[in-house]
Amino acid sequence: MMPGWLHDLFTHTSIAQTVIVYGLVISAGIWLGRLKIAGVSLGITWVLFAGLIFSYFGLETDKNTLHFLKEFGLVLFVYAVGLQVGPGFWASLKKNATSNNLLALGIVSTGVLITVILFLVSKNNIAVMAGVMSGSVTNTPGLAAAQAAVSDLHVSVADPSLITLAYAVTYPLGVFGIIGAILLLKKIFGVTIEKEQELHRKLGVLRANRPVSVHLKLENKLLIGQPLRRLFEMLKEPVVVSRMYHQHEIITPTPDLILAENDVLLIVASRHEIDDLRLLVGPPSELDLKAAKDSSLLSRQILVTRAEVTHRRLGDQPELHQHDFTFTRLNRAGIEMVPHGDMFLQLGDTVKVVGTQEGIQMATKALGNSLKKLEVPDLAPIFMGIVLGVILGSIPFHFPNVPVAVKLGMAGGPLIIALTLSRFGNLFYLNNYTTNSANLMIRELGISLFLASVGLGSGHNLPVAFADGRGWTWIGMGILITVVPLLLFGIIARKYFRKTFFEICGLLAGSSTDPPALAFASKLTNSDIPSVTYATVYPFTMILRIVAAQILILLLM
Repeated sequence: MMPGWLHDLFTHTSIAQTVIVYGLVISAGIWLGRLKIAGVSLGITWVLFAGLIFSYFGLETDKNTLHFLKEFGLVLFVYAVGLQVGPGFWASLKKNATSNNLLALGIVSTGVLITVILFLVSKNNIAVMAGVMSGSVTNTPGLAAAQAAVSDLHVSVADPSLITLAYAVTYPLGVFGIIGAILLLKKIFGVTIEKEQELHRKLGVLRANRPVSVHLKLENKLLIGQPLRRLFEMLKEPVVVSRMYHQHEIITPTPDLILAENDVLLIVASRHEIDDLRLLVGPPSELDLKAAKDSSLLSRQILVTRAEVTHRRLGDQPELHQHDFTFTRLNRAGIEMVPHGDMFLQLGDTVKVVGTQEGIQMATKALGNSLKKLEVPDLAPIFMGIVLGVILGSIPFHFPNVPVAVKLGMAGGPLIIALTLSRFGNLFYLNNYTTNSANLMIRELGISLFLASVGLGSGHNLPVAFADGRGWTWIGMGILITVVPLLLFGIIARKYFRKTFFEICGLLAGSSTDPPALAFASKLTNSDIPSVTYATVYPFTMILRIVAAQILILLLM
């Protein structure tokens, strides 16, 4: 027989009991997530179902604590995702943002259309249908918006708790529906993860317009006798002259160096700048300044770990413009770029430096190059960013003819702030850099708390929902609302927009505002590409989902 104190520990709500329940749910879910069924593992999503099972059998925790852990876990997850994919997100805005958001708009609109059709056919209350729709696309703010609209407009609902119940019943199947759509599209497209990764490697080279180096012989009479800076002034984009053969010597030139005929310049520039350089400077040279044995110049990769160099423009820091070294390339989160004076460095950047032994040492001292410094995360800027994200998510936005204010919520606000700080945080002394391992730990902890909370908060409702068969009807409608738009626009994205499978995974998860599906897609693809696409469509989709839930009630009540 179980001792009384142990029985009380598991059954009486307390801090200790909450810790134990969450520990058991998360552990069981993660262990079950390692199992593969037909070669497929659902991974972290099993935490949700472990929570449902525990709750179904009567294991409950304090509701206020459960709600806090659910929201806090979601904030941690989306904030960590935002920091990780920020650099790629800003790059993607220039290329894929419009097409991705158009596809997301199509997915949301189709889901709303299916909801309206099911409402007309089933004669369910529109408020309950809004709960079904919000649950089937795992959008909690949409549920909150529907509930607020019902309250503010005094819409007649036999039992207001039915909205939440419809949401709770369809939510778990919504998660599975999104994951199922991803797996089904993988089958339809005949995708092999390894081949898709190789495709993205090749596309990355083409799309990123990564810097390349070229040796050019100076023959342009207009440049001979002019300072090197004159060449820079004639170009639209920044370039770097990393080495130069000048007066029988290989040097790292300064902008004031006077050019001479037959100088050989090793120039680092974006691919589409090469043709202009050949016209301005002269033909390619057979001289390879990198391989020259009589050169005293070295090349090193240096890690930026000194916060002091991240708060000012490169051009405003004299210690970074010495005669004995030149910055030739900058790598930020896998994206290569040409350094220039208007650029701000960030912690974790890797800078390629060419110079003399003494110059390399000066550059190393200026930039830091201390990996140990980066291994200790600075939590203060991270939590300050979370505070700003929660404030942003709580701001009410009012739209004409919509009686209820729209908010980005506890997911949208922190995500947008994280994306912003990943690029501009250093300007405000908020360096949010975390190592990959630290970022992954925050993400996994956050999504585990979120999924466990959703499961523990929903499982006890299952018997009520299925007592009269309504639960099965809601689930059937929810599956249609979830799967049909995702499959339809997944195929459209592949066939007409030439999106890769990895991008489609992020599109489907983002258009459903579904963190568990994103976590599954990231594990399935072993890539951050789904996260980048997810972040691109998430803010726009979140607003659409919230407004859609309210409009349904406004128009069809």
